[in-house]
Amino acid sequence: MSNEIVDFLNKEVPTSNAKLLEVEAGDVPVVVEASSIKDVCFALRDSSDFKFEVLQVISGVDYEDRIEVNYMLASFTKNNEVIVKVNLPKENKDSIPEIESVCDVWKSANFLERETYDMNGVKFLNHPDFRRILCPDDWEGHPLRKDYVVQEKYLDMVVNPEHKINQGDFDFMTKAKLESDEPKKITGSWKGHVSDEMADALKRKMDSLAAAKSE
Repeated sequence: MSNEIVDFLNKEVPTSNAKLLEVEAGDVPVVVEASSIKDVCFALRDSSDFKFEVLQVISGVDYEDRIEVNYMLASFTKNNEVIVKVNLPKENKDSIPEIESVCDVWKSANFLERETYDMNGVKFLNHPDFRRILCPDDWEGHPLRKDYVVQEKYLDMVVNPEHKINQGDFDFMTKAKLESDEPKKITGSWKGHVSDEMADALKRKMDSLAAAKSE
């Protein structure tokens, strides 16, 4: 079906430059030009062949040079789904890329666009009520940016008070490596401030294993 959508969009919205994004597994997304997003959404919603009358999700993904915005659409009458992607250039960590709001295509876009702005720092032009939705209006930064740095204080409150940090969570992966005979095979995405004691213990273990291997 994705090929049919690409052909349809390139005919109905020539400026969309629609194409498939080749993936190894999962759904095959359709990538379009950001400047054509509203026309693309109207076309997919109003098409008698596709009838994507439901916007389920808008999400942002931060990359080094761009922010990818994903629109997951569904047709309950046709029993189909599609993911439409756009790429917005990001010059630096302070960049706020812009794209047209699709609130007048689907009302559900209202809160979804506000969340994507709040978390990823994407501005949706002509949004009827554009403001943060999860963080306070005067919060610094956008928490799902890779270069996001948590402010130390908000008003008179310490954001991450030391006595409330669960150090055990931060040390979990390091502890698993220390308990394993093959620590290099232990991987995970959890990141945080590992305690000095755990970090030193892991270094000693890795040095010991490296020395034993070289003998």
